[in-house]
Amino acid sequence: MGFTFQKHADIKYLHNQSLLAKARQYQPKINHHRVKALAVVNLCQNADALNGVGVTKVKDIDELASQPLKRGDKLILDFGDHYVGQFRIHIKAVGSPMDAPLSLQLRFAEMPAELMSDNSEYQGWLSKSWIQETHEHLDVLPATLELPRRYSFRYVELTVVDTSPKWQAIFEHPVVDAQSSADIAKVRPPKLGDPELQAIYQVGLKTLEDCMQDVFEDGPKRDRRLWLGDLRLQALANYTTFKNTDLVKRCLYLFGAMPSEDGRVPADVFTKPSEVPDDTFLFDYSLFFISVLADYEDFTANKQVLTDLYNVAKRQIDVALQQVSKQGELKLTADYPVFVDWSDTFDKTTSGQAILIYVLKQFLVLARQIKDPEIQVYAEKLTSLEKFAKQHLFDRRVGLFMSGSQHEYNVASQVWMTLAHVFSDQENHQLMQLTVNKFFPIQGIATPYLYHHVTQALFEAGLQEEAVKLMKAYWGKMIRLGADTYWEAFDPEKPNYSPYGSLALNSYCHAWSCTPVYLIDKYLK
Repeated sequence: MGFTFQKHADIKYLHNQSLLAKARQYQPKINHHRVKALAVVNLCQNADALNGVGVTKVKDIDELASQPLKRGDKLILDFGDHYVGQFRIHIKAVGSPMDAPLSLQLRFAEMPAELMSDNSEYQGWLSKSWIQETHEHLDVLPATLELPRRYSFRYVELTVVDTSPKWQAIFEHPVVDAQSSADIAKVRPPKLGDPELQAIYQVGLKTLEDCMQDVFEDGPKRDRRLWLGDLRLQALANYTTFKNTDLVKRCLYLFGAMPSEDGRVPADVFTKPSEVPDDTFLFDYSLFFISVLADYEDFTANKQVLTDLYNVAKRQIDVALQQVSKQGELKLTADYPVFVDWSDTFDKTTSGQAILIYVLKQFLVLARQIKDPEIQVYAEKLTSLEKFAKQHLFDRRVGLFMSGSQHEYNVASQVWMTLAHVFSDQENHQLMQLTVNKFFPIQGIATPYLYHHVTQALFEAGLQEEAVKLMKAYWGKMIRLGADTYWEAFDPEKPNYSPYGSLALNSYCHAWSCTPVYLIDKYLK
C-alpha cells in the first residue's frame, strides 16, 4: 500500500466565496425511496464467493416476527441488493413484562465475508471508526429503532446482546431509506449482445448511482468525500448514464474555490459541516482538475464555467511545470507525490511525465477557447515534454518506456504514455501489444483505478479483444465472487486482499471502479 497520510497544518487556503456560492447553488436534491428487506439468511460456505463465504435463505421476511430472540441470538437480514441510507426496524417484547433494557448490536455489510471478521481484533492503519457497527440500548418496547447514521450495505446482522430471562425480542418491518442524487429512471442502458458485458455494465451503473450523493463520493461506506481522481472517472461515467452535469459543476466549483495559497488544488475536499479542503496534495490529482474541466466543457460547452475556473486550471499547469527541467524532464518531489495507483512496487516517474503531457494537451484545448495570449508558451512546453519522453524515456531496443533511475519497465508507464498519445496510433498499438505480451497477467496492481487506465489504453491502441478480455477477467470476476457493486481494491490473484488488513474496512462500493459503463459506451456500443 503506497498511500501515506499527509499532514500540512501550516498550509493556508483561499476561500473564494463567489465560487463557493455557485457550488452551493448546484447542491443536488437527494432522492429517497423505502426498500424492505427480502429475507433472513445464514452465512454458509461457498467456494465461488469472496473469502469462501456466501448466504443461504432461511425464511421470507414476512416470517421474521415468528422468531423471538433472547440473549446471544442473532439473525442476518438480506435486502437483495446494495443500498445507501438509514436503517429502521420495529421491535417489541414478548413473554413477561420487560424488566431490563434490550441491548442490541447491529452490523452492516456490503459483502457476506465482512460478517466473518472479528472487528475487535482490528489494529490496522485506517481508523476503526469506519467499521459499520453500532450498539443500541432500548429501555422501552415496543419501539421503532431509526438509526441516524447513513450506512452502505446489503446485509444487516442483528445480535441480541441481552434482554433478561423473562422476555424475548421480536423484530419486524426492517427497511432502509435508500438515498442517491442519481435518477435511475433517466438511464437507458445499451442493449449488448454479450450477457457478461451486460452484467458488467449494470453493476457499474449501480456503483455509480450509490456513490452519487451530495457530491460524487469516493465511497459511501468510507471515505464519503470528494476526491479529484475519483471525480474524473465518475464524471466520465456520468456523462454516458445519468448526465447530471450540475453535480459535476458543483464539484468543480468546490475544488476551484479552495486552493492552497500557492495555487494547488487539494486532492480531496470535505463538505460537512461546511466546505473544507483536505491537507493532502497529489501531483496528478491536482492536474486532473484540468481534465474534469476539459471533459465537462467537451460534454456541455458551458463557457461560463470555463471562464470562472480557467485561472485555477492554468495555475495547476504552472505549478506542475515548475518541476520540469529545461530539457523537458519531470522531476517529482516527495512533498508533491504522484499517485497513479496505491501500489508502491513500481516506479511512477514516467507515469507522472505522461500524465502531465495528457493534461497539458487538454489544457491547450481550453486555452484556445479562452484565447489565452500565452498559449504558445504552453505549446512549447508540451513539445519539450514529448521530445524528452521519446528521446530519453523510450527504449527503442526493448520497445518500452523506462521509469526511474533503475530504468524500470512497468505497466503504468506504457499505459499512460499510450493515453497521452505521445506516439502515433500504429506505434501505440505496437506498444500496448508488447505490454500485453510482457506484463499480462498483471501483477502487483490491486485497484480498479489503474485497471481502468490499462483497459482504456488497450481500447485506444486498437486492442479491443484484449480490452474486453481484461474487463471480463477483472470486473467480471468481482461479479462472480458476489459483487452487487464494484470494489475499491481487488487483486484477482488474491481476492481476499485488503489494504487495511481487514475485509471489514474494505469499501465494496467505490467510485473509481464504476467505469465499465464509460468504457462500454465509448468503445463497444
